[in-house]
Amino acid sequence: MGPIDICSNALLMLGAKPIASFDESAGDANLDRARLCANLYPMVRLALLRSHPWNCAVTRVQLSPDATPPAFGWQNRFQLPSDWLRTLEVGDGARLNFRSEGRYILCNEAVFPLVYLRDVAEGDWDAMLVQAATLGMAVRLAYPITASSTVEEARYTEFQNFMKQARATDGQDDPPQTLGDFPLLASRYGAGLGSGG
Repeated sequence: MGPIDICSNALLMLGAKPIASFDESAGDANLDRARLCANLYPMVRLALLRSHPWNCAVTRVQLSPDATPPAFGWQNRFQLPSDWLRTLEVGDGARLNFRSEGRYILCNEAVFPLVYLRDVAEGDWDAMLVQAATLGMAVRLAYPITASSTVEEARYTEFQNFMKQARATDGQDDPPQTLGDFPLLASRYGAGLGSGG
């Protein structure tokens, strides 16, 4: 499923004809819908990908230092990957002191372990993410296509309800996070710090 399919399905949900491409010919009646989709889809797509740590878009890398160190304050700077959308986690079990500046991360470490959300092609998306993008486009296209704020509001409510379900389902693919082995928690529940165990 690609961008044209997602936009076409959103148009169909609104009772409009689908498009065959983002650059329909000038004599084609679909030209306005195609231009509208071409303008709106990139923003909807990136906002949706950044809105949740979708499992299909999460990746991890070990960044190497850039050839040019920071002017001052830090030993190394690391360029973010070209497909980076959002940082999810840094370090490899150890807490790292760092700072983000533009497309770089400044840190005193020799390598920088990074878990991030990447800009992944639609062909690699989960089915629920595809549906979320379709509903998101239906929201953005609703008023321009139907001239009805009621339709727009109904599509927005449908989108919000689906997003709750999609995020919950995506989050169930991973085991629950634990707090780790903390003596304070152990003592709170009678499993350490002088308990007669």
